[in-house]
Amino acid sequence: MVTNESDTFDVGGELTVHRLGFGAMRVTGEGIIGEPDDVDHAKAVLRRAVDLGVDFVDTADSYGPGVSERLLREALAPYDDVVIATKGGLMRNRDGDWLPNGDPDYLRNAHLCSCDRLGVDAIDLYQLHRPDPDVPFEASVQALAELKDDGVIQHVGLSNVSVDQLEAAREIVEIATVQNRYSVVDRDSEPVLDACESYGIGFIPWFPIGAGDLGGKGEALREIATAHDASTYQVALAWLLAHSPVTLPIPGTSSLDHLAENVAASTLQLTDDELARLGA
Repeated sequence: MVTNESDTFDVGGELTVHRLGFGAMRVTGEGIIGEPDDVDHAKAVLRRAVDLGVDFVDTADSYGPGVSERLLREALAPYDDVVIATKGGLMRNRDGDWLPNGDPDYLRNAHLCSCDRLGVDAIDLYQLHRPDPDVPFEASVQALAELKDDGVIQHVGLSNVSVDQLEAAREIVEIATVQNRYSVVDRDSEPVLDACESYGIGFIPWFPIGAGDLGGKGEALREIATAHDASTYQVALAWLLAHSPVTLPIPGTSSLDHLAENVAASTLQLTDDELARLGA
């Protein structure tokens, strides 16, 4: 049986997790709205991820909205040795729009609702999902800092931020993780990753395998995949794990087969030449 063989990272210096995690966005319904067609299957995927050695699961209140968090509680609570990360600061509507809301009062309410859905008194890692252009960024971060001071957030994270925003947030509260869009074919957040490395902050790349869009790396990914009898997705994940010791990829899926394939990527050892070719 395949198991998670990625090495570990200490989130916030104290929550030790395997670096290959699981993103729980895809266990919801079509368009990330409502329940999945097969709720029991979605729960089985979540349980199977843990069985395969995944101990870091990322979700958000906007996935469903609320559905992903609730399914996590029903499938995994009381979580035992699994670290649950969630996010607040994005609202949804029935059209599937993602609407930033960084109002401090909204964030405090969103956090309270997440605690209820997850069935916890305190959240391991709570992340600001996206800066709100209509709310001072520092005010949003301050709200999370106060929740941490109250003991209902263990660690604070950010998502979709620049280096300047990371620096501003660090003036307010210790930042444990940053979650930005990043992959072997999407390197725009490289400066943010560099900053995270400097500070020992976990970097969670979302969209870690680009939904199959391999861009200019397609030929290299296919050739390296063939050499390792692997898929291009596995190679892309293996590259993320090898590229930096602070990366925490969270590939998500609603398929048991794809889950096993993603976890198996943790066993793939790319050569120095292969890493250089993909990293060029």
